[in-house]
Amino acid sequence: MSTGNAIALISRIREKANRLIVSELEDHGIRGIVPSHGDILNVLFREERCTMNELARKIHRTKPNVTVLIEKLVEYGYVQKDRSAEDNRVTYITLTDRGESLRPVFLSISAKLNKIVYGRLSPEEAESLETMLREISNRFPAEE
Repeated sequence: MSTGNAIALISRIREKANRLIVSELEDHGIRGIVPSHGDILNVLFREERCTMNELARKIHRTKPNVTVLIEKLVEYGYVQKDRSAEDNRVTYITLTDRGESLRPVFLSISAKLNKIVYGRLSPEEAESLETMLREISNRFPAEE
């Protein structure tokens, strides 16, 4: 078996996962949402509200990137922005009812992805896979 193909394999897996996500969303009549929106929505499914800075940190993206993604989600009516009453510089992001309605679709897509990724792996192999991927990810410089 040859080595040196990890990046190509990871890239191919990501591409296939993204295609599956977009296809599943379209099958549910959801258009305009892209996989990078999913990171934000998943955080908001777990938490009532987040600031832009918190979202950027939690999804490992720069604040300018998160701002662009949030603007699109606002445009589609999935999230809303609210200024903090205490600090006008802070903006909170929350799900709208329309955004909350995406939760079951996202859970279904996540289950399908997890079945593909972890399908035949033992719990130990799954944990080892995640440990290795986390280790590789941590070797890269953090985004600012």
